[in-house]
Amino acid sequence: MITEAQVNQAQQDWCDGLIRIGAAYRQGDNYRAVAAALIDKLYDYHDGVVFFKPTLSHGANTFRCSREGAISYFVGGDPDFPDDKGFALNVWQKVWYDNNAAENGIQIHGDIAITMGNVYLINENNEEVMVDKTFVFRRCQDGQLRLCVHKSALPYTPAAK
Repeated sequence: MITEAQVNQAQQDWCDGLIRIGAAYRQGDNYRAVAAALIDKLYDYHDGVVFFKPTLSHGANTFRCSREGAISYFVGGDPDFPDDKGFALNVWQKVWYDNNAAENGIQIHGDIAITMGNVYLINENNEEVMVDKTFVFRRCQDGQLRLCVHKSALPYTPAAK
């Protein structure tokens, strides 16, 4: 059975991974390899199917059902995904999450765990962004928790009347 501690660790690993990608980019290191390692560690593209709808994706490339599409979203540079600018290349300095959609914010159902809440990001210009997140993790064959669903969106703001 999955524990809340394992789910929280997987979410923290995701937050820390965004910071590592941006740091590698800023330092001139191989940030694409850092992003690929994050995708391999935290997304279930190897053994399963991943439903991934990134925050700033649209059109024909809204959903990222391939590992390459996920990597492109985080670091850009893939001609198959020409609109990707590299979300992680905003060089996030601080990233954290909360699971605030319900009192406990995490549902565990055997080998599946669901979270819903917000992720907060601060870039190197001290600008804060908040995104709504739904993550679904599953325990994979190797025992690791990996994302099989990642839905992300900017919060809705109604038009002024």
